Amino acid sequence: MSGLTAVPSVPERLHALDAVRGLALLLGIVLHATLSFVPAPTRIWFIQDIHQSLIPAMLFFAIHVFRMTTFFLIAGFFARMSFHRRGSWGFIRDRLQRIGLPLVIFWPIVFTPMVLVVIWAASFPHGGPIPGARGWPPVLPNFPLTHFWFLYVLLELYAAMLVLRSAIVRLDASGALRAALDRLFAGIMRNPLAPAILAIPIGIVFGLDPRWLNAEGVRTPDQSLVTNLQAWIGFGTAFGFGWLLYRQVDLLRILERRWLSNLLLSLGLILIGFVLAGVISAAPGAPTLPVRRDTLRLVSAILYAPAIWTSTFAFIGLALRFMSGFSPMRRYLADASYWLYLIHMPIVMALQVAVSQLDWPWPVKFATILAVAFPVMLASYHLLVRFTFVGVVLNGRRAPREAAPAAALTGAAAP
Repeated sequence: MSGLTAVPSVPERLHALDAVRGLALLLGIVLHATLSFVPAPTRIWFIQDIHQSLIPAMLFFAIHVFRMTTFFLIAGFFARMSFHRRGSWGFIRDRLQRIGLPLVIFWPIVFTPMVLVVIWAASFPHGGPIPGARGWPPVLPNFPLTHFWFLYVLLELYAAMLVLRSAIVRLDASGALRAALDRLFAGIMRNPLAPAILAIPIGIVFGLDPRWLNAEGVRTPDQSLVTNLQAWIGFGTAFGFGWLLYRQVDLLRILERRWLSNLLLSLGLILIGFVLAGVISAAPGAPTLPVRRDTLRLVSAILYAPAIWTSTFAFIGLALRFMSGFSPMRRYLADASYWLYLIHMPIVMALQVAVSQLDWPWPVKFATILAVAFPVMLASYHLLVRFTFVGVVLNGRRAPREAAPAAALTGAAAP
């Protein structure tokens, strides 16, 4: 997803987007590391640490708001770039190699130790399968995609976009429809209310779902082969946005200029959303609320949807403003992030179990999990992936043999 020479007019922008893609994946590792420390009325993770705090809960909530929307936006951008450079069949071959093949090969390799860790956790207090989790073997279409669900959804979005584009090309031989769509897209981007406009589709879906809670955000299809409507709308909108953005790359300058205003607004919306999540999910016996929970849930939907897009724009704008130049360390981490995200779950889970009963403050445990996991995973990438056939499958090229940036292998650069 690198090597972005297809748009030479703004090459400095493309280093930033490569960094955004990598950071979105690395933040997923941090997000999963918080889960054992999040207090909840019922257990939400396979192990619950004896020390919990609202701070990791807030960190989880904040990352969860924008991370996957950002990832799918960047995925759509790079997908359009790859399609433009390779053509239809070259694009299909490349996506099957770099997305489909890792899904098929690495899912069983990673899922097996995850099951073993859950079995181990069952011997600890507040450990074992998550309450309500489906049993094994799965009854299709139920299937434990776990954190590999994003690869499955990417393949669906690639297929849907190719079909949609083919239909548009056939119906719009003159290009007038595409030109009008570009003008509409540019008009939305230039509008200060762009995040609110883009939030309308997913906001409607949230509001119409009586089971939706803002603590879960866009419901991910991690336990089913049938992608739910929220994921199609939420992540599909982001993917399509990124695809259209590649057609007018200069519009990225708008996100760069508005990074601070988007950041401040997103922080406010996230904070309000976090407070509402705590109020709505209050345990039975809590003080009676002055308004109905259904009303609060609707308010949450109205606020959470624009929070997604405002924070996504803020994250990308920050990268464009401060990470536009080439950095060997950022490039290395961007390359490594795919591998790290694929393999991280059993490693992080095992470390969560190992520290769960220790009488250490939660920040020390949390830092220990990350400080152990990141160097181990980075070392595995450098030794087993970067210069091997596996690296070709994941990153599309064989990296030249060069020393890894020291900060990356020591974990100093890990988020």
